[in-house]
Amino acid sequence: MPRILVVAPNWIGDALMAQPLLARLREKLPDLRIDVLAPAWVAPVLRRMPEVGEVIETAFRHGALELRARWRLGRGLRARHYDQALVLPNSWKSALPPFFADIPLRSGYVGESRFGLLNLVYRSKDPGASMALHYAQLSEKPGKAPREPLPQTGLNVDAAIAEATAQRFGLAGRYAVLCPGAEYGPAKRWPGFAELAGRLRLPVVLLGSVKDRATCAGIGGRNLAGETTLEEAIELIACADFVVSNDSGLMHVAAAVGTPQVALFGSSSPVHTPPLSERARVVWLGLDCSPCYARECPLGHLRCLREIPVERVLEEIGRLGNSGAE
Repeated sequence: MPRILVVAPNWIGDALMAQPLLARLREKLPDLRIDVLAPAWVAPVLRRMPEVGEVIETAFRHGALELRARWRLGRGLRARHYDQALVLPNSWKSALPPFFADIPLRSGYVGESRFGLLNLVYRSKDPGASMALHYAQLSEKPGKAPREPLPQTGLNVDAAIAEATAQRFGLAGRYAVLCPGAEYGPAKRWPGFAELAGRLRLPVVLLGSVKDRATCAGIGGRNLAGETTLEEAIELIACADFVVSNDSGLMHVAAAVGTPQVALFGSSSPVHTPPLSERARVVWLGLDCSPCYARECPLGHLRCLREIPVERVLEEIGRLGNSGAE
């Protein structure tokens, strides 16, 4: 059985946008074993991907080299006899464990001049293109474009377990999920969530990390930001009538579990990081100054988000066929 090790991205959304790559690899080799090397905070998403055999968690500190620890990890991986490694992050250090593991074929983008650490090197042609397409390119030889359309994302969710999770949080009936946070920065956070929450007919549940708790405060509804594990958040999103979110990891989770959603884009681009779901509606004004990909608005006005009216979001919820909007 051929075996591949995938070094996963460090962000939940990026990990989900890499799933079409995994699907394409399995299409080419149905008996392929795909293991994934990933940080602990991304691992719950990867474990729900049907393409993944095993998730090997890492405990490296963000931004730290930790050369000795990466060497030990690589030495430990040698016994698994992987045929190939695909390194998805662009950093130099992320390519070290496969190198130390003596994996014969090590593929990835040039990134931080990783010649030698990688021996099958790709070059990114369009930084603004779809991230899913960017990753899927690694399923083909350099220079050969992957076949489109790409597979959509999809996570395994047991309906009975998800319903039990919702009941454990006191969510026995219908509800809407709002995700007002975005770890990247304020230029991804739509300021209209409080007004939207007040105009929805359904009970509102606010989800996010502990860093999003202050952002969610005062919006109205049940603030569960920082109160759930990522596993629980996935299950609560799967049980929701619909989700409204910024461009964030939970936006991609909603797409992957098939929950109808409205995705709001500001400084980022829905061409670059779209929700990979036919049940997603995207709101993006496409102003001349966007996408700037800045964490904070460099012009100080945040028009790309402030000028998205609540009425527009309610209209998009209605287009999802949902009766939970005003």
